Amino acid sequence: MSEEEFSPQSETETLMPPSPARATHLSTSLNRVLSTIRSAPRPPNHRNSNPPRLVLVSKLKPANDILHLHSPSPPQPTEPSHPSQSHFGENYFQELLSKSLLLPRSINWHFIGALQSNKCRPMAEQIPNLWAVESVDSLKKAKELEKGRAALADRLANRGMNGDGKKEGEDKGGGKYGDVGGGEGGLAKLNIFIQINTSSEPTKSGLPSSTTPHLSPSLLDLARYINSQDSCPHLHLRGLMTIGAIARSQSSPLTTEKEKEDENEDFETLVRVRDELAKELGEGVELELSMGMSADYESAIRCGSDEVRVGSTVFGERPSKQDAKVKEDVVEEKG
Repeated sequence: MSEEEFSPQSETETLMPPSPARATHLSTSLNRVLSTIRSAPRPPNHRNSNPPRLVLVSKLKPANDILHLHSPSPPQPTEPSHPSQSHFGENYFQELLSKSLLLPRSINWHFIGALQSNKCRPMAEQIPNLWAVESVDSLKKAKELEKGRAALADRLANRGMNGDGKKEGEDKGGGKYGDVGGGEGGLAKLNIFIQINTSSEPTKSGLPSSTTPHLSPSLLDLARYINSQDSCPHLHLRGLMTIGAIARSQSSPLTTEKEKEDENEDFETLVRVRDELAKELGEGVELELSMGMSADYESAIRCGSDEVRVGSTVFGERPSKQDAKVKEDVVEEKG
């Protein structure tokens, strides 16, 4: 299925719950990941005592699965319970747009895929509950995201919307834009993670991490631009993101003390770059680290990650893009 074939659905359509077997798999897998996250050790000097944020990577998976994991309680009392999840990540703009129209506005969407400049403005403008874009690596993309978010803020203001996406005086719930955040002016700022290519692989997106004591000028310029209230009043520089090299990620589940001394080099690099960049940006700037996926999120947490992006460990293997469905037609199981 091509990206264009992920056509938006009517937001009034009702999603069927996943089959009992599928629901049990999702809840059980999620609980296992959450337990691992809670028990994973973090650096002793880590500034945040809360567990890392879990972003469930739902690309090529049906909206039915997402709704089940976002629901605070299972649809059937015989299914295992799980805590409601709010943060979901997608890799393709049209698929993200389609799912955002089908699913509750209480979901916080993350775009984590390769980012095309021509998709930045429509994505920031058309998805009010887009919480973060994690693959920004150029000034042009940052400028387009700012334009899109500014246009959305203006449209909401002209319609008399408040920070919950409702007209002033209306109760919460429903509505075209649902809950879109309570930032100043009625719309929360769009969180931005700058992507760093810590492994220096030519096939990966992201700015170079630089092995010298000095940060690359392109990273400094981009960070300062996003962090400026004058240039990007609708964006918030949340932190840095990396996708580690596959070989390093596959060797990350370490157990012995000696192995834990040799942590994933990509994660250690991102920590160094974050620390140097925070110093350059000045006092009061705190930057998060988004690093770690299904194969290596435990190692990322040990290195100080503030956010991990986990997909196949919860959802299972993904279908090919041509076979993926935004909305699954659930067939009841016969017992």
